[in-house]
Amino acid sequence: MNATRQLHDLGQSLWLDNITRGILLDGTLRRYIDDLSVTGLTSNPTIFLHALEKGDLYDDAIRRHAAEGLSGEALFFQLAIEDLRQAADLFRPVHDATSGADGWASLEVSPLLANDTASTIRAAVELQREAQRPNLFIKIPGTAEGVPAIEESIFRGVPINVTLLFSAAQYIAAAEGYMRGIERRLAAGLDPRIHSVASLFVSRWDVAVQNKIPPALRNRLGIAVAKRTYREYRKLLASPRWQALAAAGASAQRLLWASTGTKDPNAPDTMYIEELAAPDTINTIPDKTLASFADHGRVDGVMPVDGGDAESVIAEFARAGIDDAALAAQLQREGTESFDKSWKDLLDRVSTKSRTLEHSAT
Repeated sequence: MNATRQLHDLGQSLWLDNITRGILLDGTLRRYIDDLSVTGLTSNPTIFLHALEKGDLYDDAIRRHAAEGLSGEALFFQLAIEDLRQAADLFRPVHDATSGADGWASLEVSPLLANDTASTIRAAVELQREAQRPNLFIKIPGTAEGVPAIEESIFRGVPINVTLLFSAAQYIAAAEGYMRGIERRLAAGLDPRIHSVASLFVSRWDVAVQNKIPPALRNRLGIAVAKRTYREYRKLLASPRWQALAAAGASAQRLLWASTGTKDPNAPDTMYIEELAAPDTINTIPDKTLASFADHGRVDGVMPVDGGDAESVIAEFARAGIDDAALAAQLQREGTESFDKSWKDLLDRVSTKSRTLEHSAT
């Protein structure tokens, strides 16, 4: 049995951290599903920017939609939704078989709305309506402004992938927003089964501190933060508040590991996949890391529900001068800024391609 199947069998979903029109057209995504137990995928502005920069697979669609009068964000979202509808359809059998617990694709609202709660809510509702797929998550960042947007979007029946979470505290705030949305639905007599995932970014911790710590601590902080967050996740699922919602028919917001490609060339390329093996979670994996794990990855155990050595490891970093709470806030700010930049670059790329194709046709 290959390692990806072992993770699937222990209760962890493997999602692809990528989408391009190419992997949809050439059967790559279908092969990942059939051979590597991939049961969902995520996207973000950087992923779509890279997809548009490679080759001409989007040219015909850009010409067609530009001729229809679309430009800027409207043109991009049309391209993205076309891809994500295809991906969602490939995952639909898994989605149906798991009653919606798995088999999802994800689309992000404009990162430029990260500090605008009301506009984020409107965008989430509109994108979900436009996509016309029951297994498409709308991604909203778990910032201070994003949490009320998550609550309201859940209340309105929009499935949400909470993105840009970097700590257990940020996860708890997002999870509480999700639960408030479900509680409001129950109070209003609405179906409580609105699905959600909460995405904790892992490897960025280790990149952020790599030049500030002794060699013995390298590549240990991200995993420790993940273990602490997994402990809080398991505590929340066992809490009376959640148990009451589950008894009423609500579906658990699953914890998702994001940013799990190894950034340190001297570290094992499957490090984060092996260390993050945990039941009832999702690991979203870049293509290269997925191939490496399928080739030589190992599943030697699962993450302890009590957090294991998380606190002692984080304490070591504190003694080395790392304030994990301050760094979590910094990483969330930087993540938001990075997606803003990618978004602007993406829209510039769409506009440039559109103009170039228009001129080449005349």
